[in-house]
Amino acid sequence: MGDITSFDSPVLTIEQDGEVATVWLDRPEARNAMGVDLWRDLPGAMRAVSDDASVRVVVVAAKGPHFSVGLDLKAMGGVLTGSETGSETTTPPSMAARARGARTEVLRLQRSITSVAQCPKPVIAAVHGYCIGGGVDLISACDIRLASADAIFSVREAKVAIVADLGSLQRLPAIISAGHLAELAFTGKDISAERAHQIGLVNDVAADADGVLKAAYELAADIAANSPLAVQGTKAVLAANEGRTVAQGLDYVATWNAGMLASDDLVEAMMSFMEKRPPKFKGR
Repeated sequence: MGDITSFDSPVLTIEQDGEVATVWLDRPEARNAMGVDLWRDLPGAMRAVSDDASVRVVVVAAKGPHFSVGLDLKAMGGVLTGSETGSETTTPPSMAARARGARTEVLRLQRSITSVAQCPKPVIAAVHGYCIGGGVDLISACDIRLASADAIFSVREAKVAIVADLGSLQRLPAIISAGHLAELAFTGKDISAERAHQIGLVNDVAADADGVLKAAYELAADIAANSPLAVQGTKAVLAANEGRTVAQGLDYVATWNAGMLASDDLVEAMMSFMEKRPPKFKGR
């Protein structure tokens, strides 16, 4: 089980304000490059905010001038290429052993990003400055993306001779069109926040870093004001639509609502409507 109060990481911090938790990328001196500590600790951070019933919405943001410059190639390059085996033997590893080790490491990093996508609460990314490579993998696993006007996005991997393998190529097709994704992934070019908004990568653009964080918290407050049962149910139903026909999706949501329509939150919604007051949802 996760615990926000006991979570500790040298590169991530969690702050909670009421029903909104912020997971901060907190390695500003390295422009939030994604190294060993980040990949190890991100699942724990997401577990902590997921398991805390008082948290209704999660914001992913970053300390310092940039969201993330992506994978820390200096720290991670040897691991991913299989040149670091962790063995004291002088015998060089075979090609097969190196490939197996690299694949194992990539799968571990993929699971770290997937922990964000699997959070049962809505996750909002508030992006400013550079959001490069692994940073795009991270925000593609979020439900909603907001950007500051100075934000720069890049699916950069082709420029460093690798195929993006941590989720951008799998998740972005549900966010932007195939043509826009192909252009970004094939060229590795930078795009502005304005262009990211035009192609649907981000929902909205704020004037600056403070503005995008403010917008994220305002949106989070709007979401948190609703029944957490309904919001989290909606996220679960949207996720369940993947790979299902419309008929199968309708059947799934009918089963879901059959179990949830008897909630105290629904009674509160009805009572507040009749009494002409804002509802106070308890999530039960």
